[in-house]
Amino acid sequence: MSTTPTDRLRTLLEPLAAEAGLDLEEVKVTQAGSRRQVQIDVDADGGVDLDAIAEFSRLVGQALDESDLMGDAPYLLEVGSPGAERPLSEPRHWRRATGRLAAIKLVDGAELTARVLESDEDGALVEVQPVKGRGRPKERRLEFAEIARARVQVEFNRKDEELLDAAADIADTDEEEEEA
Repeated sequence: MSTTPTDRLRTLLEPLAAEAGLDLEEVKVTQAGSRRQVQIDVDADGGVDLDAIAEFSRLVGQALDESDLMGDAPYLLEVGSPGAERPLSEPRHWRRATGRLAAIKLVDGAELTARVLESDEDGALVEVQPVKGRGRPKERRLEFAEIARARVQVEFNRKDEELLDAAADIADTDEEEEEA
């Protein structure tokens, strides 16, 4: 039997998340003045939209009100998604981060920045970025047991080849239409 309030909440919320097609990523309860703050992060393959979060929030509020987990004290409920710089701690996180850049710290203390190419239940194939832009990226297989922690990185200036090719195709089509 779960003993902490967070464990009991997780036990209540896991089936609700699964039924909604969501993964329950994090449950955190903190004291905020005279109220408790319940923060819940959910995610899904392809991400979650605001409608899914709003519906899940409604279900969670109803379940909490019907249970005695929160007692009589008031609480503030916040439901959201893990965010852009999410930690990569489960195989599904790595799968969802395919194509994204990640800062990775290995168990041996080494640190690297790599693009996630693919992953499975045991590890991920990454493209390690060269140090200070020197050299070429190199593919490397990392087993999850080698990884102490990893986090997705936000990229502001990524030049995605597919997007550049698509933009060039659109420009070519526009020029052809003008000539006709």
